[in-house]
Amino acid sequence: MKYSNIDFNSKTILITGGAGFIGSSLAFHFQKNYPDCTIVVFDKFRSGRTLSNGNLESFGTYKNLIGFDGIVISGDINDKEDLKNLEVSYTFDYIFHEAAISDTTVTEQDLMISTNVNAYEDLLKIAIKHKANMIYASSAATYGDSDTFEVGHETPNNVYGFSKLMMDNITKKYIKHNCSISIVGLRYFNVYGQREFYKNKTASTVIQFGHQILAGNAPKLFEGSDKILRDFIYIEDVIQANIKACSPKQSGIYNVGTGKSRSFQDISDIVQKELNTSYQTQYIPNPFIGQYQFFTQAVIDTTKDALGYEPKYSLEDGIKAYIPNIKEIYESEVKND
Repeated sequence: MKYSNIDFNSKTILITGGAGFIGSSLAFHFQKNYPDCTIVVFDKFRSGRTLSNGNLESFGTYKNLIGFDGIVISGDINDKEDLKNLEVSYTFDYIFHEAAISDTTVTEQDLMISTNVNAYEDLLKIAIKHKANMIYASSAATYGDSDTFEVGHETPNNVYGFSKLMMDNITKKYIKHNCSISIVGLRYFNVYGQREFYKNKTASTVIQFGHQILAGNAPKLFEGSDKILRDFIYIEDVIQANIKACSPKQSGIYNVGTGKSRSFQDISDIVQKELNTSYQTQYIPNPFIGQYQFFTQAVIDTTKDALGYEPKYSLEDGIKAYIPNIKEIYESEVKND
């Protein structure tokens, strides 16, 4: 589905983090709907390197790009030479900046800030030189324990949320000084959908519950999951927001969610319904208390007005659309592992 009147067929598009979940989904959206555009995927790709929490340093994988026929470049947004090569080798019309350390349990503050904050400003300078509109991934983690999910009410409770808030502050500075390009920051809430599996343990509970159930096991939830409420948004609505952010009424920072909060218990129940099972839920202690959001609900009025964004998928609709892929991934990647 096309979400914009812009003809991207003659455009050159950079997608950083393009081998990740959202980045690869954007790449295939452009490939399918605008076959004559030039798509450059730039990603660090995964290696064996891990962080102190045991998770991979990078989740990008070639498997998310199987079937992609654009340009693929392995590079690091922290490497000035890699960015310079991008700057001189292409002239971009749009930059979708999805590359980041997105694991909220990472404690390496130096790496988080250099990757998420400093590299963003380096990319922004390239966008200005190329006169390329910048659309980048911010996060609902900026709100932390706030009870008001609107720009200006941020209280991040981990370094990831702080880093995304600093990105947004950079954006505000550039907008204030009459930057010559459009800059749109999209604060994603809890995204789920196709191509997230390779995020490993940081993939959504939707696919984790699905695979637990397909393996014949009861879904495992944190204690009190019926009271942990989040705004869960399906990947297709995130793609919609990104495309519509290419021609906003005004630059700015906007929430991307459904505007409705649902519980993790709801997810488990919906997945069980779609898979026609009725296991008794297993509850386990929550080890992330203190750096964990127990409630999020996007205020999306300004997003609707500035971007023309309108979420299409309820939690039930999104999970229903996702189930075939959850089954496919289980058969190909999990069942005999």
